Order: sequence, then structure tokens, then C-alpha cells
Amino acid sequence: MIYMFCADGLEEVEALAALDVIRRAGLNIMTVGVDGKEVHGAHGITFKSDITLSGFESYNETCECVILPGGGVGTQTLSGNETVCDFVKKIYAEGGIVAAICAAPSIPGRLGLLEGKAAVCYPGFEKYLYGAKVRTDKVVRDGSVITARGMGCAIEFGLEIVSALCGEQTAEKIGKSIMLY
Repeated sequence: MIYMFCADGLEEVEALAALDVIRRAGLNIMTVGVDGKEVHGAHGITFKSDITLSGFESYNETCECVILPGGGVGTQTLSGNETVCDFVKKIYAEGGIVAAICAAPSIPGRLGLLEGKAAVCYPGFEKYLYGAKVRTDKVVRDGSVITARGMGCAIEFGLEIVSALCGEQTAEKIGKSIMLY
């Protein structure tokens, strides 16, 4: 199972584009509404999450990846949520993938999970990537951590997650099917 934590104030495209790409790969992914069932994005787009945070806490499925969409307000909410942060640390410790885009790489950064890893983020958040080797690529995968710079990289971000979980051929096939290449 893959869990994507969605908080009000997130960058909608970062969440929904990655979600779409991952579902095209046939992977099991659930969106978790941190502030409730309805998620209100930073640009006036509202969507319904699959489950709420309280519902998530009752799930016992093995998780292979956790995704953190960005957006300044959404990232602040996620980084201040103990359940989210504890889960991110748990998945990382178990060898699962931690994927974050835009401002959200600051979350694993503040949790000390980027030490010695190559990582990217939205410009201005580099100072929160504690110990990371900060790069300027669109998307970077270093071991079990995937980071991306922002909304314009959301499809590539989703494809990198697919590549990590299903292989490069599956990601390439999806990229071609959506006319990315």
C-alpha cells in the first residue's frame, strides 16, 4: 500500500498528478485527508480523500511508500502532525520509500532522514534539508528517498515513484502513454 498525506493548503497538482500516474501503474494508493475527508488546496481546488487521518490510524496494511505533496500551508500542517511524522520515520526505518515534492522535502529533512542523500526542493526550502546534498534536478531518487522541486515536476515525480516500485519499463510505458515523451 502507498499512502499520500493530503493537508489543506497543498499544491493540488502535486498530489493529483502523482496520484493519477501511480494509479495508472495499478498500484494500491490511498489518499489520507489530514484535516478531514475534503481537502482544500492552495488554489481553490477541493477533492475528497479516500480516508481521513483517524481512519488511517486503524489501517494495518504494509506500506511500501509514503508520499508528501507540497504547498507551504499543507507542508506546515504535515510537519506539525505527530502521526504523519512518526509514520514517515517508521516507513523510512523499514526501508520503504519516502517521497516528497516542493516544500515537503523539508519534512524528511527536519526528521534527519536526508543526511548524506541527494535531494531537491522548492527554492528557499534548502535550509531545511539538513545534511542533504542539495541538487537542482527536477526529481532525485537517492536510495529510498524521492524528492522533487515543485508542481511543474509532478508527473515526473509520480513516474519516479512508479519506477522505484514497478521498474523503469513500467514508468516509461506510462510516460509514453500520456505523451510525456
